Formats: sequence, structure tokens, C-alpha cells
Amino acid sequence: MPLFRYRAFSAEGKNYSGVIDADSFNVAKERLRKQQILVTDLILLKSETHEITLPPPLLLLFTRELAQLLRAGLPLYESLVTIEEKYRKHKSHPLLIDLCDHLKGGSSLSTALKRYPKTFDRIYLSMVQVSEQSGNMAHVFSELAQLINRQQKLKKQLFSALAYPAFLGCFCVCIVCGLLFFIIPSMADLFEGRPLHPLTLAVLSISKWANTHIPFLLSSAVGLPLSAIFFWRRESTRLFVQQFSTKIPFLNSVILHASLVRFCRATSMLLTGGIPLHEALTLSQNVMKNLLLETAIKKVEVRIIEGQRLSAAFQADPVIPPLVTRMLATAEETGNMPEAFLSLAEIYEEEVEKHLAQLNTFLQPALLILLGAIVGMVILSILLPLTDVSSFTQI
Repeated sequence: MPLFRYRAFSAEGKNYSGVIDADSFNVAKERLRKQQILVTDLILLKSETHEITLPPPLLLLFTRELAQLLRAGLPLYESLVTIEEKYRKHKSHPLLIDLCDHLKGGSSLSTALKRYPKTFDRIYLSMVQVSEQSGNMAHVFSELAQLINRQQKLKKQLFSALAYPAFLGCFCVCIVCGLLFFIIPSMADLFEGRPLHPLTLAVLSISKWANTHIPFLLSSAVGLPLSAIFFWRRESTRLFVQQFSTKIPFLNSVILHASLVRFCRATSMLLTGGIPLHEALTLSQNVMKNLLLETAIKKVEVRIIEGQRLSAAFQADPVIPPLVTRMLATAEETGNMPEAFLSLAEIYEEEVEKHLAQLNTFLQPALLILLGAIVGMVILSILLPLTDVSSFTQI
């Protein structure tokens, strides 16, 4: 439904602004007229409200600041208005003012948040619904802020571990392309009619082939990434890649532990909020980003419905590490299931950080050696004939 922003004067002469959703411009004007206010400006913000999103950093700030304001004793509506006023110049401001408008109209916060599924996932909405029933909204939003912060921190760590190798790879490709497409062709005349080293012959052949197939190489450079993106969106492709990654010991540990961190932390928060175990397992699958682990959790849900204990249900699947089973078995005896999942999240988070540190320590020098060898080999293939030419000139 279209979203309109309006500026108006109240009966007391107070100037204020707001957002209203309506099917058309005329319907919006009629609804505002019934509120007995004098509208001075009415503009269309978005044709579809679900297109408005909060970027991840702003979502974290919104959740954290809302928790702080609620903890300070401000009512929910006043807290939202305070946040809305702070981000009036942000492009996502219509979302915030729309939330204020719906709360002012009598809707619950969870109902207003459901209008933006691209920003607020099912876990977020479920926790907000629980907080509305229990009345402990400040604590719930504080827990959500910690969850979002941990998830974003994990993403940054994974990105940082891959950014430097990707930069080195791109730099090496640029150097090799410069040699193959510019340096070597300009020196090819020097090598004609002379016996050449096999390494030089190979590099000259590669350079000649690359220069005669430039359209093919350019189309491949564009087509291959697009094809990879297209196939990655298919569930079967992602499942195949994740199954293949399980055969690589170090990579398997990083991917599995990162997924377990997200799953265990989300499950712990949901159980702490009072959500039943079966529902918590279902909701936590949305944050794992791992099809193999999602399939395993679905099987666990079925086993729980059949009457098995949680630890036994996890133990039956080979994808689940033994530590998870032992921790949950102990939790079943003590009754501290949320604390067990939280402890598992902290343990595997430390494991992920250790693995990423080891990956950076090993990968950076290995890539430098590999890229140096490639560039050095190309340069050596050029220098070998030049050395022969200089020695021949001296004779």
C-alpha cells in the first residue's frame, strides 16, 4: 500500500508531520480530513512500504537505542518518536515514522514491524511478540541488540579473512594482464628467429592466444561471475558446494562452527524469552545459512515430536559435533537449556576466531609466495631471451 508523508496544523495551531498509508492520494486526503487537521503538504514516499529497509548498522542502532530508552523509563511510543527525530535525514526515515504512526493509531509494535519483513526477521518479530506479552521489552531489545551485534561481528570477521587474499588475487591478475597484453607483445619482435627457452615459448604462446581471444576473455570475465551468482541462488548448487566443503577439514570447521554460533545464540535467546523448544528450533534455522545444518535440525525436530530427548535427537545426526550432544545432555539433567546453548555459542565463537586467525596467518604468506612465483615466472621468461641478446651483442 502506498505511503504518504503529510505536514499539518492541529486545531490548537500546532505544526507537526506524520506518515499515513492509503490506496491513493485522494483516500489519504479524506482520511486526514476526518482527523480534523489542516493539511499543508502531502507527498508520496513509497509505492510499496515493504521496499523500505533499515541497513544492518542502522538496525543495530535502532534496537540498541530503543532498549536504552525503554530501560530509562520512556514509554514505547515516546522512545520511537525520539529515535525518529534523530534519523530524520536518513533515507530510511519513512520506516521509523511509519512505525510511530501505527503505534499512535493503536497497533502493536510487532504488527507494525511485520510490514517490513526484509528488515525484521521471524526471530526479531517473535521476541517482540513475547516482550509485548511479558512486558519486559527493554530486556528483550537488549538481547536482540546483542544478537544482531554478534552476527554482524561474525560477518565482519569472515569478510576480513577473505578481503586481503581477494585483494592480492586481483592485484596479481592486473599485473599478469599488463604483462600478457602490453609488455610481452611489444617485445615479441626481439624474440623472432632465435632459439628460445621452453618457458619463454610457453609465455609467448599464452600471450599470443590471449591477444587473439580478447572478446572471449572479456565475455568470460563478465559471464562467469554472473553465472556463479545465478547458480548460487539455486538451493541445489549451495547444497553441493556445502557438501563439497565438508571434505576440506579446515574449511569445514570454519563453516560449521560459524553456523552453530548463529544457531545456538539465537536458540538461547528464544528459550530465554519463553518460546517453546520446538518453535525455537524452527525459528533459529533462519539464521544458520547452512543447508546441511538446517536439514539436520529439521530431522531433530521430527525426532523430538516422536518423543526422543533433545540430546539423543542431536546425537543421531553425524553433522552435529559431539560437544553439542554432551552439553545438551547435561542441560537436560540440570534444566539450564538456554545457558547450555549460550555456552555452546561462546565456545564455537572462540573456535571461529581461532580458525580465522590461523587462516590469515597461513594464507597471507602462502598467497604472497604463490603470486610472487607467478609474476616472477612471467618476468623470468622475458629476461632469459634478453640475456641471450645482450651476450650475443657483446660477442
